[in-house]
Amino acid sequence: MSITRILRHLLEHHWRVRRVFPSDMRDRIAQAITTAEATHSGQVRFVVEGALDGRPLFRDQPARERALDLFAHLRIWDTAQNNGVLIYLLLADRDVEIVADRGIDARVGKEGWERICRAMEQDFRHGRFEHGVIAGVAAVSRELARHFPPRAGSPNELPDEPVVI
Repeated sequence: MSITRILRHLLEHHWRVRRVFPSDMRDRIAQAITTAEATHSGQVRFVVEGALDGRPLFRDQPARERALDLFAHLRIWDTAQNNGVLIYLLLADRDVEIVADRGIDARVGKEGWERICRAMEQDFRHGRFEHGVIAGVAAVSRELARHFPPRAGSPNELPDEPVVI
């Protein structure tokens, strides 16, 4: 467990997430998800968490593990075609993780998701949070469209609004 990481998380104020991702930006991200989902039959969720606290922090939970917890908690795995995708940003660590259900993950693979994560992280390093998220949603949606084209009458199984923790 790194004392630097603990301090970074303890000093990361939760209000900062709402400053970096104000409501109008979250609305534009939700609209980008809605628009992107029209191009495929998959489901995309975006979650941003300012910092870990309590037990997850003091047991040094990695961002990937936290993303897996949220993937399960938000029931992203529970889509009809096993093609739900979570884009998770842990702001204190500036770490992006993509967790995908088995239907799409088997087709894109770890390297494909990592490429999207690194591009998003690059935008975030330059303070381009909205651009990074919307570009990430578009990149994930291109993969979903290639493997899961839109189907007539497909319901929107998951909310499109970003989750802020």
